[in-house]
Amino acid sequence: MKTKTKLNLGVGLLFFLIIILSLVSAYCIFSIKKDTQNILKANYNTLEYSRNMLLSLENIASDENKAITIFETNLKLQIANVTENGEEAVTNNLQESFKTLEKNRDDEKLKNKIRQDIFEIMELNMIAIKQKSDVAKKTAETANFSIAILGTLCFLIAFNLLMNLPNNIANPIKELTTSIKEIANGNYKERVHFMNHNEYGDLAKSFNIMAKKLEEYSSSNLHKLTFEKKRLETLINNMNDPIIGLDNEGILLFVNDEALKIMGLKSEEVIGKLASTLALSNDLLKSLIINELESAKAHPMTIFANGKESYFEKETVNITIKPTGEDKLIDIGNVIILRNITIFKELDFAKTNFIATVSHELKTPISSIKMSLQLLEKKEIGTINDDQKHLIESIKEDSQRLLKITGELLELSQLETGNIQLNIEKSKAHEIVNYAIEAVKTQAEQKHIEFIVQSEKNLSEVKADSEKTAWVLINFLTNAIRYSPDNSIIKVNLKTENDQLVFQVIDKGQGIDSRYQTKIFDKYFQIPGSNKSGTGLGLAISKEFIEAQNGTIGVESQLGLGSTFYFKLGMV
Repeated sequence: MKTKTKLNLGVGLLFFLIIILSLVSAYCIFSIKKDTQNILKANYNTLEYSRNMLLSLENIASDENKAITIFETNLKLQIANVTENGEEAVTNNLQESFKTLEKNRDDEKLKNKIRQDIFEIMELNMIAIKQKSDVAKKTAETANFSIAILGTLCFLIAFNLLMNLPNNIANPIKELTTSIKEIANGNYKERVHFMNHNEYGDLAKSFNIMAKKLEEYSSSNLHKLTFEKKRLETLINNMNDPIIGLDNEGILLFVNDEALKIMGLKSEEVIGKLASTLALSNDLLKSLIINELESAKAHPMTIFANGKESYFEKETVNITIKPTGEDKLIDIGNVIILRNITIFKELDFAKTNFIATVSHELKTPISSIKMSLQLLEKKEIGTINDDQKHLIESIKEDSQRLLKITGELLELSQLETGNIQLNIEKSKAHEIVNYAIEAVKTQAEQKHIEFIVQSEKNLSEVKADSEKTAWVLINFLTNAIRYSPDNSIIKVNLKTENDQLVFQVIDKGQGIDSRYQTKIFDKYFQIPGSNKSGTGLGLAISKEFIEAQNGTIGVESQLGLGSTFYFKLGMV
């Protein structure tokens, strides 16, 4: 029998029994759960209703109307929850007595009768709880016995596999390992002899054939190695991206034609030469190897190639190998790849210029629309009716939203083209916070949201552009208001952390799924299912503003528990 078949049968049987054990366990747990739920649903609720009726009966003297209402409510719930034999008749008697009590609320005998009926209902349910508890106990005992039997069977099979299977597998491997060591030591006459008609027998046959032919392969395969080297060099030269290969000592092993073209050198001038020596007379090579330990993807490099200014993205690939007979990897060199991204950069510039142009052209007529709306609202122009007011308000909201979108697009285009102007100066954090809160005060009042500002004492001034920082804080507060429920609280915290001032905006909104927290600051990204009233640019612009001031920005959030947006800036 094949070893694979033995393993499949043994492990398969054990797996099958484990599945049966799991199913039996799940069924037993479900049965116990069902019995327990019957007690809670059928009897515990009745006891609770009875207790409430007794309490309300005692409170009739002090608060008659409230006590009658409570009694009537619980009586209706009890009528809907009759589950035990004899309980319906007692409940009907209780209902009749209560109707009589409503007419004569001072009848103490009637109250005593009602108490007796309630106690009888409680007694019936207590008896039922005892009976159902016994049923649940019996179910648990049966479950324990069944699980114990199946568990013992699984243990016996597993123990049998543990005792027999390792030897059946390990012994042939041990013999084969000994023979391999002999071959490694040059004893090519070594053979293995497995008589079993299984995988080990096939392995022994293959090993013996290999040992027999080792002398034939001991001679040099120089022709084959040379052919493979030529094929690899051809492949590298036909790559459209510049590629440079260095060994672990910094010597250039290969440079393809594209790399030679942008460096302005010939193959014989670079192959076999030390890269650091060539870098003294070649600025491009110097910029490529000076930071060879940095991350694989760096900022795009600007290189004059193909008759124009081109953009390349540098990627450094570390080459490692595992020597024969060793476990550790060793570094044998690096391969520098320059990916030509010029066409993508040109498209990106065209997109940015188009957005900037369109946004600028739209901003002026939108501003004119807003000014015209303000004139229409003045009484000097003429009286307008309610429908006209509604239309004006609708146009005003749409124009305001369009103005905000065009403003964000203009800000983004400035950021992408590097035209952002920062006025870094000493700023007071409280003034920035107060300005931002005042800017969103109207939005917060519409939802009855309160702001709470918490800060440490004697805060230092912060090195920041007050206008850009306030813009970021306003964006945080606007988002917090949009996703917070009415009548809630938004906290603004100021604290110091490692020579930095931390601004936090904490809300109790719906929170952000962890899958989207790393993407929330990407351009145009909006959380699926959220209110898509904006452009998805606000947080992206905020990130650019803060990072331009050498700060950091981030978010901490859990679904259902709200979000904390923060940014950190250096203190004076």
